[in-house]
Amino acid sequence: MALLVQTKKLFRCFRELCADKLTWPEFQTAMEPVISEVMQLLQAGTKCGQPKTESTCRNILTLGSALWTFVRVPGITPDNNAAERPLRRAVIWRRKSFGTQSQAGSRFVERILTTVTTLRQQGRNVLDYLTSICSSAAAPNSDGISLVPELLRPG
Repeated sequence: MALLVQTKKLFRCFRELCADKLTWPEFQTAMEPVISEVMQLLQAGTKCGQPKTESTCRNILTLGSALWTFVRVPGITPDNNAAERPLRRAVIWRRKSFGTQSQAGSRFVERILTTVTTLRQQGRNVLDYLTSICSSAAAPNSDGISLVPELLRPG
């Protein structure tokens, strides 16, 4: 319960930062007591007498400073929404399609979903890219098409 209270404080401060109600230094200052309390609660949790809780608290404490990166580095969020967003399409597809029937099918799905997600993150047209890939594969002596944007390619 005490960790939940601190979590609510953390996200309230973060929302205020995002709404420009707190400056970056004010946010960092507001987070100091939250960080201190969370670390104390995790330390206490390592000796609570519940093996699973003790193990979880120890594991979180081993993350140490990585746990608070969003307080030190502007632009990092305290949630994993940005990481989960690209995975939603794959999860929904898997639920609706009942998965694949072969390893080759699984590899195809991994690759096509990675390709689609990467292209969308790059702001590129998926259909245009897939059409180019098919044309390139059919053309003799083709070098192929890359997912890496031209600006990032070496040489």
